[in-house]
Amino acid sequence: MTTETKNIPCLITIFGATGDLSHRKLFPSIFHLYQQNQLNENIAIIGVGRRDWTTDKFRSEIKSSVEKHVQDTDKLDEFMEHVFYQSHDVSDASSYQDLLEFSEDLDSKFKLDGNRLFYLAMAPQFFGTVTDFLKSSGLTKTKGFKRLIIEKPFGNDLASAEELNKQIRRSFKEEEIFRIDHYLGKDMVQNIEVLRFANAMFEPLWNNKYISNVQVTSSEILGVEDRGGYYENSGALKDMFQNHMLQMVALLAMEPPISLNSEDVRNEKVKVLRSIRPLDESEVKQNFVRGQYDRGKIEGEEVKSYREEDKVAEDSNTPTFVAGKLLIDNFRWAGVPFFIRTGKRMKKKGIQVIVEFKEVPMNLYYQRDNQLESNLLVINIQPNEGLSLHLNAKKHVQGIETEPVQLSYSMSAQDKMNTVDAYENLIYDCLKGDSTNFTHWEELKATWKYVDIIQNVWDDDKAPFPNYRAGTNGPIKSQLLLSVDGFKWWDDIN
Repeated sequence: MTTETKNIPCLITIFGATGDLSHRKLFPSIFHLYQQNQLNENIAIIGVGRRDWTTDKFRSEIKSSVEKHVQDTDKLDEFMEHVFYQSHDVSDASSYQDLLEFSEDLDSKFKLDGNRLFYLAMAPQFFGTVTDFLKSSGLTKTKGFKRLIIEKPFGNDLASAEELNKQIRRSFKEEEIFRIDHYLGKDMVQNIEVLRFANAMFEPLWNNKYISNVQVTSSEILGVEDRGGYYENSGALKDMFQNHMLQMVALLAMEPPISLNSEDVRNEKVKVLRSIRPLDESEVKQNFVRGQYDRGKIEGEEVKSYREEDKVAEDSNTPTFVAGKLLIDNFRWAGVPFFIRTGKRMKKKGIQVIVEFKEVPMNLYYQRDNQLESNLLVINIQPNEGLSLHLNAKKHVQGIETEPVQLSYSMSAQDKMNTVDAYENLIYDCLKGDSTNFTHWEELKATWKYVDIIQNVWDDDKAPFPNYRAGTNGPIKSQLLLSVDGFKWWDDIN
């Protein structure tokens, strides 16, 4: 059961508060919740970091960040009175005792009822250390709720994820752990469920009788920027495919839940992820394509190859592009391929879902130069949020020729202003205790089990990198992945 957050007092403690994520995403999101009256006066935020800063210094830095990322800064000075800072060593027990005393003082001052939310915006290797100390110091022993938000990556494979989960579970119950996936906070991703389950015209067609294939693409024009060291240990498979992409597949393919309760939705997502057909070595090579970008042009400017990026090995075998064909072995989706694609330094930036419907049984309007176009449902998640339905209609001329027409909906500017970022939606949900749009351990376990097979094959087989130029749609083999089944990527559809 959930309640409105403006009625929930809470102390939010952010570890890694001086980092980029906190400045770009977390504090602007929390401020916007406060500004929109989703948080009331009974809120306090402690920023925890290694830097020897004062609260005044920290407030100055955070204020500058919020002003940079939020257009309307009304009530910002008022909000900053709720923001505090503590210099902290995550491996020092005495730092947690200081944090406990500080937390109890703020709890009393702001009447927070002992409710505590801990956000670990830091490297995963510290997760277990921090949660152990949170428990041993008494910070988790509170009369109110205690909840933990953690960022990806959660482990590097199934074995490390299981070990990390076991360690965190010593201090927090599963229902208190919120594994954040910011894709699940995006409005148009959340709209997938509404589109499917609130429209009678779609749900009867949402199966292998009417759908020929589903395509999910997340493309970036950026390279790895200053994340070369991290990316070398993850690559596109672990950075994007294992979490964001498979989560969208689960939302697209799951059965209707019996309610919108987080447990009911999660159960259906887990069933789908467990139903993805397992792969053997030959099937990995047949159904998956990896790529690594070479030099090329992005928006008219020459950019360097991945291997030339900072902190990247000269002979790196790390993929910056992954495309795959997934088959779901259940009654609804048997025989329908789900094509997934994600990469860096591609032709354009965007996140898009395309559902392609099967052709009509007999084309009454077929002529030599009048082949019917495919019926498509296009869900644009980023940057131009909205959806469109592509149909065939009669041309405005004599005869029986047809032409494709497009029925579109775009999210209004006002709708976009309601939140500053997906993180705002997710922090709001966590404060309510709603875990629907967070990743449950069973989901995580299923995705790692699938991805580990692919990674193990690729580790034993060095790729001929680089194999696609920056500013293109990836390796040519990714086109062949679809063409063997008679399909194509809808690269230029809106």
